[in-house]
Parts: sequence; structure tokens; C-alpha cells
Amino acid sequence: MPASLLASWLALSQKAFYERAFSPLITLWYLVFQRLGDNHHLSHAVEDALAGGADRLSPRGKALSQQLRSQATTSFSDARQRLPLEVCRRTLWHTAAQSAADLQAPQRFGLKVGLMDGSTCRSRPFGDIPKHFPPHRPGNCKRPPYWCLARVVGILCLATGIVLDSAMGALKASEQALSALLLAQRSWAGWLLLADRNFGVYSVARAAVAAHAHVLFRLTQARAIKLARSAGLKLVPGLDALFSWSASSHDQCPEGLVRTPVHGRLIVVRVERPGYRTFTLYLFTTLVDQLNCSAQELAQLYAQRWKIELCFRYIKAQMNLGFLECHSADMLRKEWLAGLIAYNLIRWTMAAAAASAEVPVQWLSFSRARELLVGWLRRSSLHRRSAGSWKRLLTQVAKARLPKRRKGRPCEPRAIRPFQKDFAKLQGSRAAARQTLAKTGAKS
Repeated sequence: MPASLLASWLALSQKAFYERAFSPLITLWYLVFQRLGDNHHLSHAVEDALAGGADRLSPRGKALSQQLRSQATTSFSDARQRLPLEVCRRTLWHTAAQSAADLQAPQRFGLKVGLMDGSTCRSRPFGDIPKHFPPHRPGNCKRPPYWCLARVVGILCLATGIVLDSAMGALKASEQALSALLLAQRSWAGWLLLADRNFGVYSVARAAVAAHAHVLFRLTQARAIKLARSAGLKLVPGLDALFSWSASSHDQCPEGLVRTPVHGRLIVVRVERPGYRTFTLYLFTTLVDQLNCSAQELAQLYAQRWKIELCFRYIKAQMNLGFLECHSADMLRKEWLAGLIAYNLIRWTMAAAAASAEVPVQWLSFSRARELLVGWLRRSSLHRRSAGSWKRLLTQVAKARLPKRRKGRPCEPRAIRPFQKDFAKLQGSRAAARQTLAKTGAKS
């Protein structure tokens, strides 16, 4: 990413940036550096800075390792808070655009395929986090809530698994509203978006059409029956009919858009697989060419939607983004975006390795690719980077493949094995627990 591009993004901010040890470029890099490895503490980033890990990003004659006088994390913490959130968001967009330009991803029906889904991440109720992301109160729970939950929605590339864009909101904000906000931020021309039944509503379809994108959404049976009834169609397996999706009085419309009908096709496919239960698939798509986009091909393409579940598992488990240790809502959003940028770097490396070895990227191990990339970055910080070392890294990543299972996974019960804890569970607030402890254990 050119430094001039970062400077143009900073010019859009109302904040003034003067010369500091942690410049915006170095701060952005260490935000990503924190999420690449397993150690996410500020002290680990400062330790790397003292060792000269970011001297190449420093201005000429002002190496960062020579400017730092102590191992205190205050300067880096302040720099993280000063960095505008828009810089992290635009950096995520840049990594996705650069990956699309460098990697020729396969297309379907002449369109690039994106996957859209939502998830949640958890945080402690520090600072203004409870105000922006209120604590989750589960049903039939008499204890006061503690953990704050944030709802996230992301659009990922089917071919590479790279995150194209993401939005975060409170738990009361629906995934449909966040996806409509996500689609309104940029143009999605040339993309075909796949989503499950939760996104198969008029508001998301209208927002996607307004963003110049095509959609392939799954519908619930009740919604499919309602749409077929309004169009005078009989909902039976094998149905593939053109119709216009008009908004009813109960359908919501994204802000700033008019309730115009969405033209597309209503498809009903009966899916039969050996060893699995037979079920009916109700699909809506804006691809109206029935000759070149058959119903069976669309159903087979929709079967690839489950890959986004694996990507979210890598994001939350491997990148440790399921739980974020932050003290403000602004830093919570920055940490999430920085983690997605780090995830895109790993995915870009995997895609480049798969392209060089001419193997599918799904064959490669994400955790091993992450280890190899982090190790290469640490070695290259001390020595000069070369094309030969990069090619050797891609060769190693291409050899780190997932095992081929000869037998299917055994059936496992949906149960959690309890672990014996040394301490009792904390009930209520910490302030009340401190008062109780002061009364009962005053002499201890």
C-alpha cells in the first residue's frame, strides 16, 4: 500500500497529525501486526519496535527503534486511539481490491461470487462499550448481564476467502439492516452475492440491486409461498418463473431508496443426496437468463455458501476475533478491522501459493500458512526481502495441505464436557463481589 494513499485518507480526517515516533503508517502496521501472531498485547508490538521491526517504515534518519527510550506502551496506545477508523476501513477495502487485481479468481456466469453472512463478537463492558454495544441479556436469566456483544456482517470472496467488506453494530441491529448499510457504502457491480434465508428479504434484495449487484438468496418456505401467491404461481418442485418482487406493507426498505419492485426469478429445487434427508430449496435470483443460468447450476452454486461458515470460524478462532480486549467502542471497531486486514494478508498468501502450485486454495491449511507467514516476516525484518525468499515461502505454504479423510467424521453428541474450576462463578457485578469479599474475608 503506497504511503501517499494513506496520506490522502488522513487528509479526509478532521484531526491534525504532526511528527511523532509512531507515525500513522507505523501505527497501522502494528495494529495489523498485533493480530497476525498469537500475542496481541501492546508490549509485544513495542518489543518488536525496539528490535527494529518497523525501522523501514520510519522516515529517513528517524528510525523508530532509536526514538523509543523505554518499553512503556503509552505512546503506542495513544497512537492507536488517534488513528481514524476510516483509515482502517479503507485499508480493508484496499487489500480486497489489490487481491482481486493480483489474483484472477474464477467467475460464475461472468460474475465474481461473494458470500454474505453475519456473526457476533464479545467484549468486556469497559469504557463506552456498553453504550454502543449493550450487554446481552439472555432469556429467562435472572442474573444481570455482563458481556457486551457486537453483531458483525461480512462479505467474502468465494474463490479466495478474502473479506471484501464488513460492518459492525449493536445486537439490536438486525443482520438485514447491517447488510443494507454495507451494500450502500460502495458499488458492487460485477458481483453475485450469495446469502442464506436470513438475508432473503426484500430490503436486502433492494439494497443489492441499488448497489448494482446480482443476488442468489435462499428463501424461507413461508416467504416463498407468499411470493408465489402474489405472482399467481404454484409453488412446486421444478418451478423456475420470472416475477417481480414488490414490497408489501410489512417489508422494510433501506433508507434513501424507493420501494420499487425487484425483478428476478423464483426457483424451487428438490435436493436429493445419498445418505442425507431430501429437502426443498427455495431460491430467488436476479439472474433472469434461464438458458445460461439454469436452476440446477444455481442450486449447485448455492451449495458453496457454507464455505463462509468455515471462514468465520477461522476469523473468530484462529485470528482470536471472537473475543476482543478493548476499552472503548472505537478501538473495538479498529481491532475488528485490523484483524480482518491481517486475515486478508494470510488469505492472499494462501491464494498466491495455490495459484503457483495450481491447486485449489481450499486444500491448504490456514493455521500453517499463518505460522509460515509470521515466521517469514520476522526473518525478513532483520534481512533484506527478496523474490527468492518469497517464492520459497509460497512453496512451503503450498505444501501445507489439509489431510484427506478416508472416512467420514463420526457422529458426536451435542454436549460440552465440563471442566473442574478452582474458583466459583462470579455472580452479579464485580463491585458487589468486592463488598461481599471485604465483609467475609476482612481478616484474611
